[in-house]
Amino acid sequence: MENFDPNAAALTDSGIFGLPNDLEKSKVVLIPVPFEATTSYGGGTALGPSAILKASKQVDLYDYGTGRPYTAGIHMLPESEEIQDYNRKAKKLAAPIIEQGGNTTLSPRLQFNLDKVNEYSSKVNRYVYETTRDLLAKNKIVGVVGGDHSTPFGAIEAHTEAYEGGFGILHLDAHCDLREAYEGFSWSHASIMHNVITYLPRVTKLVQVGIRDFSGSELSVVQNSHGRIITYFDEVLMAHKFEGVPWARIVDGIIKDLPEQIYLSFDIDGLDPTLCPNTGTPVPGGLSFQEVIALLAGLVRSERRIIGFDLTEVAPSSDENNEWDGNVGARLLYKMIGYTLLSRTSQKLKRRKR
Repeated sequence: MENFDPNAAALTDSGIFGLPNDLEKSKVVLIPVPFEATTSYGGGTALGPSAILKASKQVDLYDYGTGRPYTAGIHMLPESEEIQDYNRKAKKLAAPIIEQGGNTTLSPRLQFNLDKVNEYSSKVNRYVYETTRDLLAKNKIVGVVGGDHSTPFGAIEAHTEAYEGGFGILHLDAHCDLREAYEGFSWSHASIMHNVITYLPRVTKLVQVGIRDFSGSELSVVQNSHGRIITYFDEVLMAHKFEGVPWARIVDGIIKDLPEQIYLSFDIDGLDPTLCPNTGTPVPGGLSFQEVIALLAGLVRSERRIIGFDLTEVAPSSDENNEWDGNVGARLLYKMIGYTLLSRTSQKLKRRKR
């Protein structure tokens, strides 16, 4: 950082956000995971990490809410060619199963395909787990950039081992993602939180915000979780706002349900879809960019500590001149990094007076 000018245009050979490519000197390390084998509607999320990387070069590095996150050092690892290969093969195998519409009776050929997709997904989980584990051992803050929402499971698993006292997940999404083996895929993007709750007991609390598309079986999982899962449905949040409840008060209520240590899992379709029109499964409604920032600021103000994070389901437009999704994703990612860093310092935010 010694000769780095944060006010200059990003160099062509620079890293994420136009920063120097220096893994060892970076406190925050991002793992790109270009995998989307089980996406059941729209595709393109495997291109999310590269779209965010490209758009990040246009992000101004001084941030009003968090100051200068870049000074801690932010590095994105190169995309794994092995993961790219898994994605190509698994998508081809999964396509006829998805086309069948989740029919549980599979031909022997499709059952073979299903088993292979689950095998590739397990390999992705292992890669993400081992990469995260090794980075945490070096005292790095780790973020996953998907890919679909199945991709961070290995990172969450590695965090449960690094933080033995347990932690909660703040899950921002349009969907509950509590389906068991959706369409037969054990590691479906629609099953990430089911798998977390089932296999990772050190995740003590799951708080979901912005949910507006879910099944009756998922609602039953929430209702029968004995408080381990708390879901803030979008329709209820908006009803409170329409009744005049300030968003700041709503944020305070959400945060009270969270333990001291937080892992932040953000499927970008938790936002209003005008901010992410090409994401795989957009749903009307959702959070504004400013509401999300107020929620992150509230976490820091409450002295919660963000231990890790992921951002998934960013899908660029097929129009090369339309970088909107990558642009929003890059700016959201920089905010997430900034508030993560701020949550781990002695500096605390105060609510601004009117």
